[in-house]
Amino acid sequence: MSRIANTFQNLQAQGRKALIPFVTAGFPYADITPELMHAMVAGGADVIELGVPFSDPSADGPVIQQAGDKALAFGIGLVQVLDMVRLFRQTNTSTPVVLMGYANPVERYDQKHATAGVPSAFVRDAAEAGVDGVLIVDYPPEECEAFAANLRAHGMDLIFLLAPTSTDERMAQVARIASGYVYYVSLKGVTGAGTLDTAAVQAMLPRIRKHIHIPVGVGFGIRDAHTAQAIGSVADAVVIGSRIIQLIGDKNRAEVAPTAQTFMQGIRTALDNASS
Repeated sequence: MSRIANTFQNLQAQGRKALIPFVTAGFPYADITPELMHAMVAGGADVIELGVPFSDPSADGPVIQQAGDKALAFGIGLVQVLDMVRLFRQTNTSTPVVLMGYANPVERYDQKHATAGVPSAFVRDAAEAGVDGVLIVDYPPEECEAFAANLRAHGMDLIFLLAPTSTDERMAQVARIASGYVYYVSLKGVTGAGTLDTAAVQAMLPRIRKHIHIPVGVGFGIRDAHTAQAIGSVADAVVIGSRIIQLIGDKNRAEVAPTAQTFMQGIRTALDNASS
């Protein structure tokens, strides 16, 4: 059983929902990410999504794009992101870490670090670093069955996005390959856009669960304890990204981790109250 599956199983046994923060690796300071990850865990995070900076992020809104641009200016790429996970794993061996990003950095990594007889240097090195899951925004399920199998062989999960526009056919395709959890994008558009319609999310989840039999997390538009609590009442996990980036983006270095931890604590309390 993967670390992600074990985490969700334990939370389900406790009647609790997963809290999944997203942060861009290398933001707002190049070397702060492992410290920030530990702070979010201390605040109640169950899984951490770590964004891999990329120059052309098609699904990210302006907040996360700017965070990615800043991290890229610091020289943060996939090699550095894996090093961050290794540092985090030195003192945390239980919290799942999911890398979220795009195909280009992964395929470029494979080209640069290829070894004879190894189908994917990225999969090999991500597993060695302590990564538990991968979400590649522009990998459609029908084109990455071999990639998913290779990840599973290394104890990692391939996570997919679903959207309000996803058809039943698309959901069935995702259900065949996905593991760990599925990330339902609650809004049309990019991260940080629009206003969350909790009623629409509540109506969509039963349709998703007709096809998807692993946990379903919901993200995009969740900005505070109130919306997190509303989504947590119907979803298996709540994913928060843009709001965290906004909160820490202008902080001095010493304030970044405490700010994230305090925010996580508020969301964690709201989720636990919704579950009780």
